[in-house]
Amino acid sequence: MRDALHAAALSPLAGTGAEPGTDHYADQRTSPRFTMLVRAAKLRCPAGEFMCVVRDASDTGVSVRLFHPLPDEERLMLELQNGDCHELELVWVDRDRAGLKFLAPANIARIVECPSRFAKRPIRINLNAAAQLVGGLASAVVEIHDISQQGAKITSTTRFAIDQRVRLSAEGLPEVNAKVRWRRGETYGLVFEDTFQFGDMARIVATLQLGKNAAFPV
Repeated sequence: MRDALHAAALSPLAGTGAEPGTDHYADQRTSPRFTMLVRAAKLRCPAGEFMCVVRDASDTGVSVRLFHPLPDEERLMLELQNGDCHELELVWVDRDRAGLKFLAPANIARIVECPSRFAKRPIRINLNAAAQLVGGLASAVVEIHDISQQGAKITSTTRFAIDQRVRLSAEGLPEVNAKVRWRRGETYGLVFEDTFQFGDMARIVATLQLGKNAAFPV
């Protein structure tokens, strides 16, 4: 299926012979295209949530940069930093790039501006992954419920103190030093002392959800 998708282009280019990444492809775009240098976002599908960067958009769809292979899903939901969501259909994939078309009319001006009451809101990935949390003499198996470049939300039956320094690790997540920022019952908010680069976190969340093979082949 992916080979066929690779050969296609965003509507209305299907069947023209234009290939992604070529001058011929660019010349045949019939909708205005707005370049977005760095627009952090996430793609949601039944397999999980995955980080990406929206590079450009038109009335027909968007192209995104990927940091790992996507799950084998044809329809995905694009969620931007301000919480806006757009249902999309995957049209082509070229290693770390993908083209998707909108399944409903989209407000391109709003996508470009991405208005939000949140200043530089980080992309937070919702998931469920077992992890190890160590703090002082206490060590516990915990569950990660969401994670970003700056921190994570976990649940733990073992009690940890507010402002306690801890170490969080999981299969696919290298040990990271953190501090307990808040606690509500068995739910804890952790702030990482060393934040992750966007691409590194994208690969980490893919591995947490898809397993060890969630990486581009070398």
